[in-house]
Amino acid sequence: MKKTLLKMQKNFIMLLLALVSFGFASGQTYSLQQAQDFALKNSINNANAKLDVDIARAKKNEVTGIGLPQINGSFDVKDYIKIPTSLVPAQFFGGPPGTFAPVQFGTKYNATAGISASQLLFSSDYIVGLQASKTYMELAQKAESRTKIETMTSVAKAYYGALVAKERFKLIDANIVRLEKMLADMTAMNKSGYIEKIDVDRVEVNYNNLLVEKEKTARLINLSEALLKFQMGVDVNQTITLSDSLGTFVSNLSEVSNTKVNASARIEYSLLESQNKLNELDLKRYRMNYLPSIVAYGSVSTQAQRTEFNIFDTQMKWFPIGVIGATLNVPIFDGLQKNYKVEQAKINLLKSKNSLDQVQKSINLEANNATTSYTNALATLKYQKKNIELAERVYQTTKIKYDQGVGSNLEVINAQASYREALVNYYAAIYDALVSKTDLDKALGNIK
Repeated sequence: MKKTLLKMQKNFIMLLLALVSFGFASGQTYSLQQAQDFALKNSINNANAKLDVDIARAKKNEVTGIGLPQINGSFDVKDYIKIPTSLVPAQFFGGPPGTFAPVQFGTKYNATAGISASQLLFSSDYIVGLQASKTYMELAQKAESRTKIETMTSVAKAYYGALVAKERFKLIDANIVRLEKMLADMTAMNKSGYIEKIDVDRVEVNYNNLLVEKEKTARLINLSEALLKFQMGVDVNQTITLSDSLGTFVSNLSEVSNTKVNASARIEYSLLESQNKLNELDLKRYRMNYLPSIVAYGSVSTQAQRTEFNIFDTQMKWFPIGVIGATLNVPIFDGLQKNYKVEQAKINLLKSKNSLDQVQKSINLEANNATTSYTNALATLKYQKKNIELAERVYQTTKIKYDQGVGSNLEVINAQASYREALVNYYAAIYDALVSKTDLDKALGNIK
């Protein structure tokens, strides 16, 4: 019964292995660079960032349009149900002086068709607004760059996670094969009376634990792959293959020689610089509000007056009207509102400059922390690699002693467990080192 159960567990794990292998061996193939490029084209966050740039561009064009000629056409029709009454001196009609007579002027039906145009000649709000719209466009483009950096970073971390999970799966499978052979040998030895049943049971417990761990790792592969698909913007039901090897990334890990960060290379600092520029323009706008504004305008129209509703009768006359002019608006006194707006703008500008100083300090701190984390991760990886070599030598030595009859199977089991633990720690160290390197590149402004 126990052997049957053991065989069923093995078959189930082999099925999981086949499914996972199929998932990695079929579908679209992506290197890390290809995965990042795909994400930049298809991720929702990146798509929204590009749409924000389009909105900023449309806003800039909208502000530009304010300074272009404004032309409007109109057509108006009136039906005076009651013609307006006016009072005129009654003596015009022979009445007594000092009295008024009600009279009605005009016709029942009136129509006016015309076209008007205006041109802004000078406005401080428009001049500063045009400058601000360009800066706003620049701000949106920088925000898109920040989203791009975040997307590339997230994809890289998810890619590393998927590769590490896959490698762990392979190692667990190799350990299962090794332990399976050991279990078969010890079972045969137990039947021959060379060892006790408890020795076989210890190995079988270890073997079952590996089967469970393999099953969990298979699910972890699917989970890490799903996370990568999400970061890339790939349909979760689509299978993908990762073409880059974990060993290639590990071999590229090296000590960092230059960790000095240039704050201006960081997109966060650049974003605040643009925001600071907007605050400067805001202050400029309020200061220039004391200047006058000038608008030129003109209109031409034609009017028809009818006693009957025959507005469009070509035999009837239309009367033309034309006017041109200009308006000069000069601010004189507004209860010191502009003065207080200038004060507020000055304070906001000081705040943005303080924020620039603060973010520069935080960038330096982040770079130092990232450097320390990466240095520690490299050191841990180095020691974990040595631990693997030591654990494997211990296992091999213990196994040889056991095969020669001078060691116990408990020593072999413990050595096997130590070796497996060393492998787990090693791959965890690899992942931490790769993630730390990504965070360091981001902190130093190397990811563009």
